[in-house]
Amino acid sequence: MPPGVPEHIQTAPHVLREYALLADGERGILVGPRGEFVWMCFPCWHSDALFSSLIGGGGAYAVTPREQFVWGGYYEPGGLIWRSRWVTVENAIVECREALALPARADRAVVLRRVIALQGVARVRVVLSPRGRFGDEPLRLLTRSDSGLWSGRTGQTRLCWAGGGDAQPVSDGQGGKALTVELELEQGEQHDFVLVLALDEGDGEPPRPDLAWSGTEAGWRERVPEFEQLTVARRDGRHAYAILAGLTGTGGGMVAAATMSLPERAREGRNYDYRYVWIRDQCYAGQAVAKVGAHTLLDDAVGFVAGCLLEDGPDMKPAYTTSGGRVPDQRQLGLPGYPGGSDVVGNWVNRQFQLDAFGEALLLFAAAAGRDHLDTDGWRAAEAAVAAIEARWQEKDAGIWELDPDEWTHSRLVCAAGLRAISGCGPGGAQAAHWLGLADAITAHTSARALHPSGRWQRSPGDERVDAALLLPAIRGAIPHTDPRSLATLQAIHHELTQDGYAYRYRPDERPLGESEGAFLLCGFLISLAHAQQGDAVAAARWFERNRAACGPPGLLSEEFDVTQRQLRGNVPQAFVHALLLECAAEQQQMANTE
Repeated sequence: MPPGVPEHIQTAPHVLREYALLADGERGILVGPRGEFVWMCFPCWHSDALFSSLIGGGGAYAVTPREQFVWGGYYEPGGLIWRSRWVTVENAIVECREALALPARADRAVVLRRVIALQGVARVRVVLSPRGRFGDEPLRLLTRSDSGLWSGRTGQTRLCWAGGGDAQPVSDGQGGKALTVELELEQGEQHDFVLVLALDEGDGEPPRPDLAWSGTEAGWRERVPEFEQLTVARRDGRHAYAILAGLTGTGGGMVAAATMSLPERAREGRNYDYRYVWIRDQCYAGQAVAKVGAHTLLDDAVGFVAGCLLEDGPDMKPAYTTSGGRVPDQRQLGLPGYPGGSDVVGNWVNRQFQLDAFGEALLLFAAAAGRDHLDTDGWRAAEAAVAAIEARWQEKDAGIWELDPDEWTHSRLVCAAGLRAISGCGPGGAQAAHWLGLADAITAHTSARALHPSGRWQRSPGDERVDAALLLPAIRGAIPHTDPRSLATLQAIHHELTQDGYAYRYRPDERPLGESEGAFLLCGFLISLAHAQQGDAVAAARWFERNRAACGPPGLLSEEFDVTQRQLRGNVPQAFVHALLLECAAEQQQMANTE
């Protein structure tokens, strides 16, 4: 931490598996095991952070036991209401129930924290000191009303805090203010803190805690289905849906992850900002949701992706802001970063062409049509996606892994899969025949140029390596799963890209698996789906169980998993990983129903 910062508001980073997520769709908070907020951007996901100690910035809001403790925690079922739980050396058991309140607004956030003394006397210290612009803007203009409400400002953000009437203002050691209060509760007592963050001065009045909590509980009941049809992995399936819902705003856009700059591999420069809506990821989520029902997140995905296609057509970008705007250029902030990482904000994806996004869009629209949830705009967007594929499928693109442009096999075959899927959803006739003909032409051209001498698919005509993404063409129906090319690809991926029940994307270099990068949980779930498609229920279940367990107590999954150290790597939670977990849970249930 920077020199001069008082010890009681310092927050050292933890391993990623120990962080929980609070989210309301418009923004999110990462909460650490000491009850500290280490990450929150406001007003929206890609805004500057008010709490950024996760990457070496400033800002603090912590509710922490004063005695030594052992930490735990859990989510209440069917939502993102988190309970931090501490057992102290004095044999007290303390919980802090916390959430971002629902319903959410884009320009206002309400943070709820309720301290509960479950056993013994709860003694906690509370610190509040938000700092805008990743720590550059301190908390100023602190005032306390006669009723005990604290008001202040950091940059353009105004705050009002209820529950800390006895707090004392102190210096944060960096030219700003912090509020600190000591709280002592007898067994059975509870105390509420309500923090309001707003852009408009007139929005500062905190709601009554009981009303805010009941509204939040009702909001999560409305957002997250019961999934009573899931008897296999129902808890994890619902939790995955809740995470996806928490990452999805009122405009329908789902950010790829809540965070930025968390390293995928220490000091190798792979630090990215994922606080934007990736078209591919949104399509994965919509397709997964369609497997379990015609739920709101399916409509959100269709609406957002269709809007981008209708607006930009063949020039559709791989990613957008949640409001449909341009992703800002990549830059650095001058912060230390999470240990092993840096401080990258923005993303160079805004300059890429990713062909497979058009195929994934068609797969999404076909899944929606299968649930009778594709409206006129959705069909118009599907036609726009087909036109884009027809015009651009022979161009080089960045591919699923966002690499240098090439004729990536996965991109072309996923477009063929999308064309086959959507052709079966309309009225048929000449249009469907044309779309199927285009799919056949793409598949034949790709097979002639990117089939390995061994009979499996290779990454591109000039890259003979195998790639776990090449499981998707068979899973999504570009070619039959019984096709020799599909079988040979699955066998090669098992032989070359798996280790200890986890899968890697491809071999970047000659180093052993796990040394150049972590296992990709997305790829592990793809192997599970591939085995389910082949009718191998045992292998499908083994891969599903292995990969869904790659998390900590909060059940959040990151993009990569360090198999040797059993650690999460990269930004967290990663939306498309949770999407594939949900799809695998649905597939596991389908296999159980047919036994």
